[in-house]
Amino acid sequence: MSELQVFEQSIQINASATTVEQCLTDLDLMHRWLNPALRCEPIDEWSTALGGRSRFVIQVPILQPTLNSVVIQREPGLIVWEFNGFFKGRDRWECNPELQGTRLLNRFECSIPNPLIRFGFNTFAINWTRDDMQAQLRRLKRVAEAVYQGLP
Repeated sequence: MSELQVFEQSIQINASATTVEQCLTDLDLMHRWLNPALRCEPIDEWSTALGGRSRFVIQVPILQPTLNSVVIQREPGLIVWEFNGFFKGRDRWECNPELQGTRLLNRFECSIPNPLIRFGFNTFAINWTRDDMQAQLRRLKRVAEAVYQGLP
């Protein structure tokens, strides 16, 4: 059994929690801040309601590793996707309203059952994953603040 790895990042966003949450629930907005190498596809209808299913495809030549996900927890301002594939884990997004906007917390936790993939991830991708999460939050911040201000 592989150990659980946890990556947690947060960012202050100058927008309402409702607007920030919209960036997590609207597929078009989501594709504006996701890593361009990552594509999210709905399974059936797109939904972030409890039980909503989707797949995240990493667009690398030949392999295109895929994570199938399902929303396992959903409340106003909170979405938790659970996924299976080359990783097993959860991706938690929580919008916390503050006096000056919203604090968005993203907690990505995973275990990698395959020892070869785990070795490759720990050797080559762990720092990239951490950096990419930070860049993703910065992109989401820009999108949410633009939406909040009524900009395209």
